[in-house]
Amino acid sequence: MPSPALGNEPQHTAEPPAHDVPDRSSKMTRAARIALVVLVVAEFMDILDQSVVLTALPAVQESTGAGPVAVQWLTAGYSLTVAVGLITGGRLGDIHGRRKILLIGAVVFTLASLLCAIATGPGVLIAARVIQGAGVAMMIPQVLATLHVIFDGEIRSRAFGLYGAVLSLANVLGPVLGGVLTEADLFALGWRPIFLINMPVGLAVILLGRRFIPESTAQKADRLDLTGMLLSALAMVLITFPLTEGHSHHWPLWCLAMLATGLLVLGVFLRHQQRRKDNSPLVPLSLFRGKQFSGGLSAQLMLGLLCGLFFMTWTLYLQRGLGMNPLTAAAAFVLLALGELAGATTAMKSAGRFGRCLPQAGALITLASMAAYGLQISSRQADLTLLAMTIPVALIGFGLGMIGGPLADMSLTKIPHENAGSASGLFNTAMHLGIALGTALTALVFFAATGGSPDGAINRDAFTDILWWVGGTLVLMWTLMFCLPERTKSRAG
Repeated sequence: MPSPALGNEPQHTAEPPAHDVPDRSSKMTRAARIALVVLVVAEFMDILDQSVVLTALPAVQESTGAGPVAVQWLTAGYSLTVAVGLITGGRLGDIHGRRKILLIGAVVFTLASLLCAIATGPGVLIAARVIQGAGVAMMIPQVLATLHVIFDGEIRSRAFGLYGAVLSLANVLGPVLGGVLTEADLFALGWRPIFLINMPVGLAVILLGRRFIPESTAQKADRLDLTGMLLSALAMVLITFPLTEGHSHHWPLWCLAMLATGLLVLGVFLRHQQRRKDNSPLVPLSLFRGKQFSGGLSAQLMLGLLCGLFFMTWTLYLQRGLGMNPLTAAAAFVLLALGELAGATTAMKSAGRFGRCLPQAGALITLASMAAYGLQISSRQADLTLLAMTIPVALIGFGLGMIGGPLADMSLTKIPHENAGSASGLFNTAMHLGIALGTALTALVFFAATGGSPDGAINRDAFTDILWWVGGTLVLMWTLMFCLPERTKSRAG
């Protein structure tokens, strides 16, 4: 059955039927709205599953008998697999069809979620998490690529605005949902509903995606660059693994050696891509000729770095530095999420009219709010309450919410449709690599200062130091955004 025509859909299907003429109207059709919801829900599942397990880890450990190393790999195994597979997943969509690869990834992710839920031991659970990550690596690059291909102009900016809103919400709601579902102990299943909830959602993505998301492929990509795939995967493993594991092993020499080797393999990969520039490379280096994509990709890396630095240390500050219980700390995350939703909604309603000024304003609002929050922490010390921090926390969220969608929109807007999957894979990889870098920096700045101590004063001081690093990251991100266009112009002709 042919997919219904979407609002502002250019003809980039493998065999475009004559009646699928793009609708260049300024209104989004019903089919387009359903397709958009399906795409952002797929993205939501990925981001949510990265963090939903965090608050359930104690219950998982008690239920399965998992040791400290196994517990760490419940998150690291998922994240590493996603980071390693994103570039290849994006190119697979360009070659074999973005809808097809998204649906295959959704099937893998949904079945792996069921395996997670019925796992009785840590080994099976870790393996299932790795399979989940493989499904996500196939599924997620298709989201941005498909948004880039099927929407245009004002509708495209609104679609990316919604993408940014969902991305922001999933980042902060994951730990909240994980805690609520685990504490509720639905049907005496303990922590298992955090994975079972993916079953109906994944099934809906599969069924609705097959019906409403139009297929699209790259016209010139005829085969997968297997050598490039292996080199890129090896480089990502060698770079992200030591960044993830370095702190727990006290940064031994092998960690540094792996990082150096990873950078060397990355250089070999880039050289290989240059040689294959006219022969279906995994990553067309022509993507980096314009400052728009390169600058946007670098800003996305900084956004991931900020997330890796801030969210974990903020959780520890709230509970150890201020003595909040997990429920009150979760309420602080809800405040941040509400602020992000408001910021993302503002970005979505602007529909690209303000160009780079919008995400830059978001970065400056976040920077000013972080500074105000830091002053509060210094002046109020242990007496700082959730009510007192409401305004700066909500404004931090508001600023962050203004960044994600417009940044993706403007970074990808000039990318040829045939390279949409590769560009999307790189863009998502930048976020995951940034989070890994932020986590590594957290180990060097925060945990080195606290030494794992539960002392409130020590944790407050360490978190204040983290805010300085976050501020520097925001300034660098704001500067990189000057590479983005001053205005977002419609591609409609």
